[in-house]
Amino acid sequence: MKQQRVLSILALAMLIVSMIAPSGCTSESGILVIEPPDVDTTVQVSFSEDIIPIFNEDCNTSGCHSTGAEPPDLTPENAYEALFAGNYIDTLMPNDSELIQWMLGNRGLPMPLTGPNDDYNKTVLTWITQGAKDN
Repeated sequence: MKQQRVLSILALAMLIVSMIAPSGCTSESGILVIEPPDVDTTVQVSFSEDIIPIFNEDCNTSGCHSTGAEPPDLTPENAYEALFAGNYIDTLMPNDSELIQWMLGNRGLPMPLTGPNDDYNKTVLTWITQGAKDN
């Protein structure tokens, strides 16, 4: 009886999650894929003024993506080179960039670990779309 109740609760939870899942999702081979956000290319994004503060806020602290920790090293002095050396950026196909795919949660746990951040994702994808300049 208890097992049946637990299964009923799980089924109800799955139904609720499927009803409120983001509309920008697709399924490839049964795997949920979050679609990248739309970008506004009229807004200029600067690596030093817009991207580095995102990394400083949620990425390169507490041993996550700091020097000597989990790649890529997203500290201000190393982030740009680490992103390109590790093939995390694809300026020809920005939506397919590993960085944005990780941030969306399509490669495992979403980055930051607190969950996908729409503002961060739009800013990073806009920067990549604009050529991912070291500005």
